[in-house]
Amino acid sequence: QVHLVESGGGLVQPGGSLRLSCAVPENIFNRDRISWYRQPPGRQREWVALISTSGLTNVANALRGRFTISRDEAENTVNLQMNDLRSEDTAAYYCNTEPPDLPWGQGTQVTVSS
Repeated sequence: QVHLVESGGGLVQPGGSLRLSCAVPENIFNRDRISWYRQPPGRQREWVALISTSGLTNVANALRGRFTISRDEAENTVNLQMNDLRSEDTAAYYCNTEPPDLPWGQGTQVTVSS
C-alpha cells in the first residue's frame, strides 16, 4: 500500500537547522494537500504544517517564523525547513495527506540536544 517516505532527520544542537524531505508519488503530489506532523516522546501526534497543490501554506502558530514548508515540483517532494531548533522540537516527524488518508510511514527522528 502506498505511503509517503520521510527523510532528513538527525541530531542537532539547539539553535541549529534541519531540512526534512517527504517523497510523494506523483499522482498524490499533484492531487492532494500534504501535511507534516510530529510526535514528541510520550505525546500524541500533532500537526505541524500544510501545503496545497498550488503552494498555499499554513504552519502551526507556535512554529511560525521557525518552520517553513515548501514543494519541489521537479522532485515531487514536500520539504520542511526547521530553523532555530529547540529541545521541544525533538520528535518523530511524519508526512501524510491532509487529512491523513494514507498509512503512516516510519517517520524521521529529529533530536535537538547539546
